[in-house]
Amino acid sequence: MKKTALTLTILFALSIGINQVNAQTRKGNIMVGGDVANLNIGLNSGSEITFTLNPKAAFFIKDNLAIGAYTLFSADHISDVGTGISYGIGPLGRYYVNDKNIEVAKHSNFFFEANAGIEGTNPANGSSTNGFGFGFGPGFAYFITENIGLEALLKYNGRVGFGNETYTGDLTLGIGFQIYLPCRKP
Repeated sequence: MKKTALTLTILFALSIGINQVNAQTRKGNIMVGGDVANLNIGLNSGSEITFTLNPKAAFFIKDNLAIGAYTLFSADHISDVGTGISYGIGPLGRYYVNDKNIEVAKHSNFFFEANAGIEGTNPANGSSTNGFGFGFGPGFAYFITENIGLEALLKYNGRVGFGNETYTGDLTLGIGFQIYLPCRKP
């Protein structure tokens, strides 16, 4: 409980300190893109090949706050065992922190992302879980142009439901990009 209160206090303090709005995250703009996580290509006998694609689209309902949807597809193939898949679809929210005091590099932003939806994981060997999925975590966006951002997102993902296990969770590091489409003049 103390950690939750501390986290909320920090987020509130950061939101008060916002004094600049980047053009990419203004109300009315659209964000489209995605990330790749858990990319692994094994080269030895009995090795594993895995990848995860996570497309996203969101609309900025106010400056620095976007809501939208995500999809998730992940496949892993282990030679001599088989192929497993994970899937998901649902809403997401993203909040960008525009505070000059914590700016790491020019043209960059920290953000927090959260999602919830229908998800499942069905490995070739092991326990499956299908049902309600959720995820949350911090990210960092570096804008290589006015409308394109390269991102890194560290996210906890959990799934609660039915299958061989009632709960699974993992921590992923996603690397990707977003395209920010301006829909109104500043």
